[in-house]
Amino acid sequence: MKISTRLKFAELISLAIVAIIVVILLSTTLQMKREIAKNEAAGELLQAVTSLRYLTVEYALRHDERTRAQWQLRSNSLSKRLASTEEFTGPAETESISDLRSANENIAALFTLLVNNHHELLRERGKEEILEELESRLMGQITNKTQAMISEALSLSDQSRIGALNAQQRAFNAVILFGGIVVLVVTVTIYITLRSVSRPLERMREGTAIVGAGNLDFSLGFQSQDEIGDLARAFDGMTEKLKLTTVSRDSLADINAALQAEIIERQQIEKKAQAQLARLNLLHQITRSIGERQDLRSIFQVVIRSLEDHLPVDFSCVCLYNQETNLLLVTSVGLHSEALAQELSMTKNSQVSIDENGLSRCVHGELVYEADISKIDFPFPQRMASGGLRALVMAPLRAESTVFGVLVVAKRQAHSFNSGECEFLRQLSEHVALAANQAQLYTALQQAYDDLRQTQQSIMQQERLRALGQMASGIAHDINNAISPVALYTESLLETEKNLSTKGRNYLEVISRAIDDVAATVARMREFYRQRAPQLTLSPVNVNSLVQQVIDLTRARWSDMPQQRGIVISVQTEFALDLPDIMGVHGEIREALTNLIFNAVDAMPEGGTLTLRTSVVQDLLKSTKEVILKQVCIDVCDTGIGMSDDTRRRCLEPFFTTKGERGTGLGLAMVYGMIERHSAHIEILTEIGKGTTMRMSFLVPTTASSVSHSPAPDIIPTQRRILVVDDDPMVLKSLRDILEIDGHSVISADGGQAGIDSFKAAHEQGDSFAVVITDLGMPYVDGRKLASSIKQLSPDTPIIMLTGWGQRLVEDGDSPSQVDCVLSKPPKLSELREALRKIL
Repeated sequence: MKISTRLKFAELISLAIVAIIVVILLSTTLQMKREIAKNEAAGELLQAVTSLRYLTVEYALRHDERTRAQWQLRSNSLSKRLASTEEFTGPAETESISDLRSANENIAALFTLLVNNHHELLRERGKEEILEELESRLMGQITNKTQAMISEALSLSDQSRIGALNAQQRAFNAVILFGGIVVLVVTVTIYITLRSVSRPLERMREGTAIVGAGNLDFSLGFQSQDEIGDLARAFDGMTEKLKLTTVSRDSLADINAALQAEIIERQQIEKKAQAQLARLNLLHQITRSIGERQDLRSIFQVVIRSLEDHLPVDFSCVCLYNQETNLLLVTSVGLHSEALAQELSMTKNSQVSIDENGLSRCVHGELVYEADISKIDFPFPQRMASGGLRALVMAPLRAESTVFGVLVVAKRQAHSFNSGECEFLRQLSEHVALAANQAQLYTALQQAYDDLRQTQQSIMQQERLRALGQMASGIAHDINNAISPVALYTESLLETEKNLSTKGRNYLEVISRAIDDVAATVARMREFYRQRAPQLTLSPVNVNSLVQQVIDLTRARWSDMPQQRGIVISVQTEFALDLPDIMGVHGEIREALTNLIFNAVDAMPEGGTLTLRTSVVQDLLKSTKEVILKQVCIDVCDTGIGMSDDTRRRCLEPFFTTKGERGTGLGLAMVYGMIERHSAHIEILTEIGKGTTMRMSFLVPTTASSVSHSPAPDIIPTQRRILVVDDDPMVLKSLRDILEIDGHSVISADGGQAGIDSFKAAHEQGDSFAVVITDLGMPYVDGRKLASSIKQLSPDTPIIMLTGWGQRLVEDGDSPSQVDCVLSKPPKLSELREALRKIL
């Protein structure tokens, strides 16, 4: 058998064994994936069963509906998971799944009995002992069955883990076995080949020396059918022919010299083949290394370091090409090339202009090899030559027919790059370009994914705000109806009851302010999904008085509620004397202070000191020679747990909270919104374990603001016949009482249809109403339909619409055309009287 045939046969055997190993590894990988999927499914079942067991115990301890609902949801989820267990296909696994399903159904039935037993226990106190014993037994059965299910789930998990380990062990054994076979085949082939080559060659060398000495009777006598045997038979034939002819020693010497030249040529070819093989191995290593990286810098560094260590080269760098500026930007420089890069001014981030010679051809996609750059009169080759470099190769980095970079390598010796190295650099540049393009695509995709995720979060937050706003809009109407009687009666008592005690009047004033704050808060609910009016109606605010009001309003939060838990929070005030007024909205500033006090109380779970301080400081940044601007500062200080730097930076963001489920993340966000609308400033001073100070700074107006007061009406209409229509009996009663105090005759109607009927009856009798006051949102017949019906009967009858959406209707321009005046709930006596005065 010929030597080449042996080598090809050994190669085929090795490839076949490698293919078998790959197939085994692939099958093992698939098996391990299936076992891992089984393990994960078993883990999910185990977690679900454990949750059922925990919820069962919790229900037995607490017997609340929330735990029962959670148990039912978890049981349904477990049933669905057990119904879709396609991962488990073995007979034992299928049987285990069937047992789990049956046990789950039994547990559900037992839990239903447990719930029914508890209900019966609440109804039948006389059977308490029997029912408690039954409940204990039911709990024991549920516990035993859940424990059995946990054991089954653990068994499934152990089986999948053992299966994965067995598959891995089989793969390992197969790789070891077949790898050993490959090594053995290659070793035997090499040994046989060397033995069949080296000995015959040695014999031929000896025969050549003998024949060269003149002994033409020498014969090698090889019988092998390989290339060496052919050569030996040719040698013997040559000696036989030499016997028949006269051959001079000079001819023999020439023949010997030719043989020696052929041997040398073969050796050179072998060296070139080994060098080519080494370069291919290097290319494979570099390609594998850069394929594991996703950023350009690391890819370029791996390539440059590999070239410096294995090619080797004296200088190497990678440059990125900018088509717009037609410049190269040095991106990466080899570790061993940094000193030379400093000398050549080619350090990282330096720019290189494009020459008309080599670089110009390179950026157009051509590999350029300059054997001796000392003879080239272009800037870039001369720059490289100034550092002692002579041979230069520039390989383009091209992706999708576009050159985006250049790989530059150089050596100090001229003509030092051979054709094999140039071809290697060309192939390497193609692999590097592909890897770099993939890295850029990965970076772009990652950025696009991040942008998409941020956009999705923003959209989700907007949707959440819109949903909250729509829900709040519906709640606002009910809240306004509920507080309308309180507002009317409180204002009436403060106006009419002159004999109230000072303490009682103070209490009523606090109630009135609280009602105003609630009304303002309800009005701001729509800001969750609607923009606030750009202009605020500002009025002078006495800060010291406002802070004291907030302290009184929040007393339950910082005094009564902590004391119930045995916690003491002391409140201290430090008010500056002669504090100037600021321009603002009382309700918004009061609400912001309330939120800050609530946060301060929450930050002191073990108690502490809450300090509220007011002061006046000069705004040095905004002061001029003509005007000295001042600021009024309100400090809310606590001695609580403080905030970390990350919490301090994010605490003003909407929906960011550190209170868990107790917090909404909107308190400080609303404070920040108030600060922005008042052109004020907020400062947060905090330290972990030492407390937090929230400082709000408001500019003091430079001139006294003229506050326009509406002149008191000279005449308040009295003794008018008024129809009041509303679906809330409390609102009806309070409006009727207040209007009757002013001397009016009031007829009330419960709902829109009743109002239309009352107005028709009075109109037919010729006893019409002077004015109609109606609500907007009423069942069946709302305020719009009522106003339209009344205007059809009596176009001259004025209609006042009193609704919780009053201000919204006015701002949106959505007031009904038949309505003469729109007022917001809760109504104020002054606004109601002014409306009556204007329309009457």
